Amino acid sequence: MAHGFRFPETFWLFGCGNMAGAMLARWLEQGVDPAGITVIRKSGRPVAPGVRVLTGVPTGERPPAALMIGVKPQMLDAVADGVAAAAGPQTLLLSIMAGTTTGTLGSHFPRAGAIVRAMPNTPVAIGRGVVGLHAARGTDDQRALAMAMMQPLGLAEWIADEALFDAVTALSGSGPAFLFRFIDALARGGAALGLPADQAARFACATVEGAAMLAAAADEDPGALAERVASPGGSTRKGLDVLDEGDALTGLVTRTLEAARRRNAEMAAGK
Repeated sequence: MAHGFRFPETFWLFGCGNMAGAMLARWLEQGVDPAGITVIRKSGRPVAPGVRVLTGVPTGERPPAALMIGVKPQMLDAVADGVAAAAGPQTLLLSIMAGTTTGTLGSHFPRAGAIVRAMPNTPVAIGRGVVGLHAARGTDDQRALAMAMMQPLGLAEWIADEALFDAVTALSGSGPAFLFRFIDALARGGAALGLPADQAARFACATVEGAAMLAAAADEDPGALAERVASPGGSTRKGLDVLDEGDALTGLVTRTLEAARRRNAEMAAGK
């Protein structure tokens, strides 16, 4: 099946955990030819029909047009030799390892033609994810290829200052988990008011989904949308008064993101 976006003819993926697997599944769903994809993983377990899976770097083959490091950050040393052997001067090297800077990647893989750091989140599996990108080196064409690969996954944007990548990771990378917590809290709150728990969960999930879609399509910012829903003296206003008192919700979310950002910085420092 043909796809309507640009994808490298040869693509090697080192590791195929939850995030890398979600990205791969979305690409295949969008029509990428599995024959051009090689997954290199120690277990050798198959990942999808038609995708070649190897336990090590194949010998005697040309470096791929693009490769992605999809292992956990602490496994970088374990795959470094294989990636270094596979990354040639024409190769676009992508990394989705949290807390691993382009400086670290560049020192490990000096032969790679381009190095792009990417931070996706789990909704990439359904094409509704967010991917932050930062390029350390490479041609305009290689950067364009990196962006083209990410676009079927959801919203993809370049982050000019790599120092902000920890903030991106906290906001959009960890954000789905924080939002899942909010949905759960909304459902539990509904159940506390007497709704059956399963019905409260359905209502909470559908409410968040609909509100998010409305916010994404609106010309106004979410704060203004909240004010439009809240009639003076009405029930919504009374509820917002609780969230707004002393900037309670904003303060809580800011502390949550700061904790995640701090941990990303610690991982980058090897702590």
